[in-house]
Amino acid sequence: MPKTTKASARKPRQTKDKVLQARIPEELDEELRGRAEKLGLSVSTVVRNVLFNTFNLVEGVVADSAQLARVFKETETSNSEADVIGWQEAVLNLNGICDTCNAILKTGQRAAVGVPAQARPVILCLDCLASLSDDNPAKKNT
Repeated sequence: MPKTTKASARKPRQTKDKVLQARIPEELDEELRGRAEKLGLSVSTVVRNVLFNTFNLVEGVVADSAQLARVFKETETSNSEADVIGWQEAVLNLNGICDTCNAILKTGQRAAVGVPAQARPVILCLDCLASLSDDNPAKKNT
């Protein structure tokens, strides 16, 4: 049976947190001390919490910004009437919404489908399609 010595019977030492020293303006020192007093915490705890929360916040902002940039890029490249090569009248197999006037277009209704340069077609109701036609008197006056 192995002998147990006092040294091996002791609990392993826990390492202490590291100490960080930084020069800060007097106004920031006053702000930190005031906040710590108001919260009933030590200045060290307030600084530690601020640093932890700041890193989490920055990581979240960076991730959200990247996602937001992707959404804006997708929106910029989404279909518009300028991206339509031509219009084809069709009977809708699915409900849709007119991209110009937001009219609700039901399954089975006739509508114009834009032939797009991208993947998603632009849909117009027949009234909005008629406004694009060369036969439209309102268009000739403009």
